[in-house]
Amino acid sequence: MTQAIEKPIETASSAQSDKVPLSTKLLYGSGQIGAQLFRDAPAALLPLFMTTMLGVSAWLAGVVVLIPKLWVIVCDPAMGVWSDKLKPRHARRPFLAIGGLLTGLSFMALFSFSSFSSPTMAAFTIGVLFLIGSTAFSAFSVPYLAVASELSSDAHERTKVLAVRMIFVVIGVILGVGLAQPLVFQLGGDAAAWQTMAIIFGSLCIVAMLATAFGVPRDFGQARIEEPRKLLTRFGSVLDNKPFVVLTATYLVQTIAQACGYAVVGFIFLYAVGDIGLLLPFVIVMCTGSILSQPMWVKLSSKLGKEKAFWIACVGWAMVTVTWIWVKPGSDVMLTLPFWGEMSTQHFWVMCRAILIGCTNAGFAVLIFSLLTDTIDKQRRLNDTVDEGLFSGFFSATEKLAFALGPVLAGAILSMTGFESSTGGAVAQDASAIRGMVMVYSVIPATIMVISLVIFTRYARALRNMK
Repeated sequence: MTQAIEKPIETASSAQSDKVPLSTKLLYGSGQIGAQLFRDAPAALLPLFMTTMLGVSAWLAGVVVLIPKLWVIVCDPAMGVWSDKLKPRHARRPFLAIGGLLTGLSFMALFSFSSFSSPTMAAFTIGVLFLIGSTAFSAFSVPYLAVASELSSDAHERTKVLAVRMIFVVIGVILGVGLAQPLVFQLGGDAAAWQTMAIIFGSLCIVAMLATAFGVPRDFGQARIEEPRKLLTRFGSVLDNKPFVVLTATYLVQTIAQACGYAVVGFIFLYAVGDIGLLLPFVIVMCTGSILSQPMWVKLSSKLGKEKAFWIACVGWAMVTVTWIWVKPGSDVMLTLPFWGEMSTQHFWVMCRAILIGCTNAGFAVLIFSLLTDTIDKQRRLNDTVDEGLFSGFFSATEKLAFALGPVLAGAILSMTGFESSTGGAVAQDASAIRGMVMVYSVIPATIMVISLVIFTRYARALRNMK
């Protein structure tokens, strides 16, 4: 067995504290705003930007998102190994700081160029920029995820840390999904509007990520100086952890379900709902549900167990998601609200879905990361050592791969159902194309979520048999 020598990074106590100060929780969570912006905004906006501004076909836009994500399958674990190796001397701060800065700059570049000689050249250029940005994001996101398992040795304390982080997740969702696209349309919907949006949100990425990089203490957890191990041996330790493998496979499949929705959410509100202005209120209500439900999920996980609470959240999300198949533009006036005005019946049901999706999404998002930290912590307890960065690298690569496969699947279905690409702005779509959008946002992700739960049924046994 590999022996580990404990050594503090700085002068603080080397004993790992179970209690994480609120300031550390907040500074750790703030980085998720930047991470969420770079994860969600390109997933939700790049397909729309490429198909309505650059003339790139829907299927090719999906491929553009896919290729950089395939690269991170290699890049994320490598970043994890590298950050593990350098942690005893430098902690994870250099990765968080440099990765955060370059991620924000890459976000700005993605939407700042719109004059190309052809759609093919546009797709190639955006693909290269996204590849560079994805590499930078890997340098931040992998060590960032590793920190979550190192902040405390107490499982429920880690759940609280991740619950606070979830607040910043929803802030990032409000900004990246709810505000970015309406802002572009509000600014005129032209190339300058896209560029302005990119500068604003790229700057927010930098500020949020650097707050974590320089705000979280360098001496959290325990620094370990370990005997050298071959890289293949380290990778083997990850694959031998069966609960981690099951959890990662579950996360991959259910994140594909979410990524399908992100890829077409703009199309849904533009064409199926018929009111792009409703997207921001929808996201705000959804995120309000996420924040308000956090105490409920923490309590449920403590009372029923994390696995049962996870099941409840996933099943609830799938049941709500499938109801989007009945969405259509509102034509009546159901009620009149202060500060809102007239609301149609269809729009009322859209907002009802928002709060339910927010509640259920918050549940499985917090709990799967909490289960991940438990799995890593159990390996640490059994073996006296664990490569947190390497485990986090695999898990992070899974998320990014899913957010590549989702747009590819969405783009393929949109192309098959007759979606028409354009340059200079959105154009009208026929009924078949709109039906394709709705399927990608409803039945398909709900079905994929059910498949993920079939995989998750193996987790409890794998955890019990872990040695």
